[in-house]
Amino acid sequence: MLTSALTHPQLLAAAASAGHGARVLIADGNYPFSTGVRVGAPVVYLNLRPGMLTVSDVLAPLLEVLPVEGAAVMGPADEVEVPAHAEYRATLGPDVPIEVVGRADYYALSRSQDVAFVVATADVRLFASVMLTVGVR
Repeated sequence: MLTSALTHPQLLAAAASAGHGARVLIADGNYPFSTGVRVGAPVVYLNLRPGMLTVSDVLAPLLEVLPVEGAAVMGPADEVEVPAHAEYRATLGPDVPIEVVGRADYYALSRSQDVAFVVATADVRLFASVMLTVGVR
């Protein structure tokens, strides 16, 4: 019996296979899951209906089983603060730097060979995707 809050078999298997330096994309419902990630990246579909589940719903339990050393988020061109990003800063804590990158750079990161897996959520907030970099235990 598992003792962590994360019990989803496919998500646990994907997290277990992601080593140091691998990237994990928790994508919002607006993200192009089929074309905006590296070819062959496993996708865990948790997008049941709009707003269920959110990136935040996935992030918290995933942090219980996956060490994170950094994160990246897509920022709007006008550089306005995105509420979801403030939430991620609070959840990840002060020791995990979060880089805000433009759309083209974010898609390039998402298509890189470092992406171990993608979690498709139904988060309807704009710019809510977050890409985690796996750390060490």
